[in-house]
Amino acid sequence: MTTRSRRLLIMAGAGAALMTAALAWWWLAISARLHRFDGQRAYQDVLAQMSFGPRTPGSAAHSQAIGYIEASLEKAGWKPRLQATTWNGFEVQNIVASRSDRAPQIILGAHYDSRLLADRDQGPGWSGAVPGANDGASGVAVLLELARSLPADSVPVWLVFFDAEDSGGLDGRDWIMGSRAFAASLTFTPRAVIIVDMVGDADLNLYYERNSDAQLRAEIWRQAAELGFQAQFIPEERHSLIDDHTPFLQAGLPAVDIIDFDYPYWHTAADTADKVSAQSLEAVGRTLEAWIAAQR
Repeated sequence: MTTRSRRLLIMAGAGAALMTAALAWWWLAISARLHRFDGQRAYQDVLAQMSFGPRTPGSAAHSQAIGYIEASLEKAGWKPRLQATTWNGFEVQNIVASRSDRAPQIILGAHYDSRLLADRDQGPGWSGAVPGANDGASGVAVLLELARSLPADSVPVWLVFFDAEDSGGLDGRDWIMGSRAFAASLTFTPRAVIIVDMVGDADLNLYYERNSDAQLRAEIWRQAAELGFQAQFIPEERHSLIDDHTPFLQAGLPAVDIIDFDYPYWHTAADTADKVSAQSLEAVGRTLEAWIAAQR
């Protein structure tokens, strides 16, 4: 083989290597885009839930929501199961989703039920149920989109959709019955429990919830700032709340409540899909997506 032929062969080999590297980079870039949390897609999950009507326990809309959540999870490659139990004499149907048999290091939770009565209304609609676009559907939408976007090789995660969270003080019901029942059933110790509730407000202001684990909330809010969402995630304490993180804190587990409680339509008939923003859903979803990716 001549010197010129050897040079041509080396050049061809180098070109092939460069082409292979370029194709690998291109595929990684495409894969990253395919897996990235999409706020517009999450907003479609809000609209789907709203099309059923208020998801009050025992209603047809409640059953439809269960079916929609389970079907969406299965399509995304997760294995949902229904935890049917009772708490204080009331039926509870939590939906628990996993992708493997390994115990989860992280639990992400949101409630899917709607409040039985819009009791903060003072006018027409006072006797009706809360539609629950932000208070319920927004958290579910974030979890469903994370089900699509989280890579299969992430740390073990469970997605838990809590029932019977939002009708405390009505007809003898307590608050957060679904999460209380689930927390009482745990046989393992997750590293973190993260609750998303009322995270779709177009004017999103997520302050530190006072009862949440200080280290965990600081990590998540710092991740949000690194992504440019510091306007939505405000690292200042604001409210002390009983929410679905409470039973886990009481069990000694690190838990945080991501919630915008300064929502003027809370427990009113005006909690409708037009109050929810895809950009707000994306800020929360991308933050959790990145924070989970860092948990190696």
